[in-house]
Amino acid sequence: MALKLYGTAMSTCTSRVLTCFHEKSVDFELVPVDLFAGEHKQPPFLVKNPFGQIPALEDGDLTLFESRAITSYVAEKFKGTGYDLIRHENLNEAALVKVWMEVESHQYNPAIAPIVYQSLVAPLQGKSPDQSIIDASVEKLGKVLDVYEARLTGTRYLAGDFYSLADLHHLPYTYYLMKTPAASVVHERPHVKAWWEDISSRPAFKKVAEGMKFGGK
Repeated sequence: MALKLYGTAMSTCTSRVLTCFHEKSVDFELVPVDLFAGEHKQPPFLVKNPFGQIPALEDGDLTLFESRAITSYVAEKFKGTGYDLIRHENLNEAALVKVWMEVESHQYNPAIAPIVYQSLVAPLQGKSPDQSIIDASVEKLGKVLDVYEARLTGTRYLAGDFYSLADLHHLPYTYYLMKTPAASVVHERPHVKAWWEDISSRPAFKKVAEGMKFGGK
């Protein structure tokens, strides 16, 4: 039975899971959830995720939400197929993957998310971008990327010389960031820029990126 994912391709969290699906070469069905119509706040979806946020995953009798939890589950369940995203045969490498997954969640994501929201989402909602929020977030993101730049001088990817969930989790928000003037924070750091060009060129993500459109762009 194919995995069933409830979400929309333009969503950063949904696209994070979709990229994992493609890397693992697993069968899945994407069930569209219309965010603009508020379907994620309606009872049929709230049964799957009581917090009303996409995506949600159904695998038989199991229902999961939170994109990073879903990708971890998929990478572990299907560790014998597709690309090894968790380094399950090497304890030390697996531990480093988890470290940088935490960095993405607690350091990178809080800095980049407001930039993407103000630059791309707010206009779709009829709001004017708040430049003060963008500027403060760009400064915060720059400090995070200074750490990344130092790390990537010694390794090709964040957890080591291998691609993993630690890198994959960065893809959706960075993809949207690169469509804004704030993309300069990546371009100004040569090792971060090379890392981004590398991970964003993977076939699995390129498939997903085709559906990541804000306002048709």
